[in-house]
Amino acid sequence: MFLDLPPTASAADVELSALSSSFEERSASEILHWAVERFAPRLAMATAFGAEGCVLIHLLAEVRDRTGKLPYLFNLETGYQFRETLETRDHLMERYGLEIHLVGARETTQELEARFGGPLYATDPNQCCHLRKIEPLTEVLSHHDAWISAIRREQTRDRARAGIVERDRRFGLVKVNPLANWTKRDVWTFILDHDIPYNPLHDQGYPSIGCWPCTRPVGATDDDRAGRWSGHAKTECGLHTLKP
Repeated sequence: MFLDLPPTASAADVELSALSSSFEERSASEILHWAVERFAPRLAMATAFGAEGCVLIHLLAEVRDRTGKLPYLFNLETGYQFRETLETRDHLMERYGLEIHLVGARETTQELEARFGGPLYATDPNQCCHLRKIEPLTEVLSHHDAWISAIRREQTRDRARAGIVERDRRFGLVKVNPLANWTKRDVWTFILDHDIPYNPLHDQGYPSIGCWPCTRPVGATDDDRAGRWSGHAKTECGLHTLKP
């Protein structure tokens, strides 16, 4: 039986650590089932429709079929997403019969570029990510108690320290990482075995897909995130970094 969370923050942190350790041997489906039963409807999941996110949507649809519950699924619509990314959203919604909301920033891309005298992504990508992604994510998560992410430990140095369940001090809630201990091979084997819709850009040399101005294809031997913010000392938009 899965344990519930204690009422106090300090006790909850101890319990989260214990849960995280016990979940290392649990399937992603079991972890999601626990998260949905424990936190829904105050549970959210942000997705950019990467391969991992598509796996989680497939699994969440199965959890919904068993429990009748889903997290609030949403995509941070920066205004700079690839056409293929938004088409993947359409395919996933049609396949699984669920809604994936588009959440935008306060300013349109046109308003932002007018305010800064041109594309901010070219001059200050950190500020661009903050305005287009961090601020709207913070607003959504302020209405929830927990959120689900698709990060894996082998992706980046920051993500290597992720627990299956952990306290997200940046956003002030519980974070659930059901795929934290999955490998890239695990992800793609699952996608192919279950015929899950995925972004076709993955087949064109884009292992990690963000906004089109800041994403390029990479070679077979390059790091998966080498094509993100190419030319800048940046591999994260800030959603999953450890800094508060």
